[in-house]
Amino acid sequence: MGAMNEQALAKYTNNFLREVEERVEEGEWVKMCMQCGVCAGSCPFGPDWEHSPQKIFMMIRAGKRDEVLSSDSMWMCTSCYNCVVRCPRELPITQIMHGLATYAQRLGLAPKMNPTRKFSLLFWDNCTRTGRVNELKLALGLYFMDGLVAGIKKAWAMRNTGLGLLMAGRLNPFEILKGHECKDKAGIQRMLKKAYEIEEKRRGFAK
Repeated sequence: MGAMNEQALAKYTNNFLREVEERVEEGEWVKMCMQCGVCAGSCPFGPDWEHSPQKIFMMIRAGKRDEVLSSDSMWMCTSCYNCVVRCPRELPITQIMHGLATYAQRLGLAPKMNPTRKFSLLFWDNCTRTGRVNELKLALGLYFMDGLVAGIKKAWAMRNTGLGLLMAGRLNPFEILKGHECKDKAGIQRMLKKAYEIEEKRRGFAK
């Protein structure tokens, strides 16, 4: 009888939940979700979620590793924090969703075609290279992230807006060529490197 109980318990042992708890930012809070759905109802993108936060948490607890990490739901989060403010258990939902997105990206399982993911990576690369966001470089990256032809079409469609910004002095076409960076770029890179090292050590990642 004891052996049967052990087998039944082993059947429901969820390795993915432990993985999330150990390797995803604030992942240890996932098991505290009581599935009330307030997060989904509070989110501006609620109707557009493939899987709302409480569904993601339920899937984690059910061991659905591939479905969770390949989902584009985590990349839908815009950090409005409505869910965090309204969660009756005060779970750090925003941090968990971003943590899952980062973890999926690190493992190479994040959906490649998701536009929000592309924007997130472009923004992060733009910001961390020099310590400041070069808005023109970021805009060009977004326009051409789907290829040259698609970028030209997008730019042409926005030509009147661009001309208006240029005439109002809000768009400088030479900004991409001039210095637009923090003075101590090396210091920023050292800071980021140290942050990565601390995170890898804390979460048990190997280089």
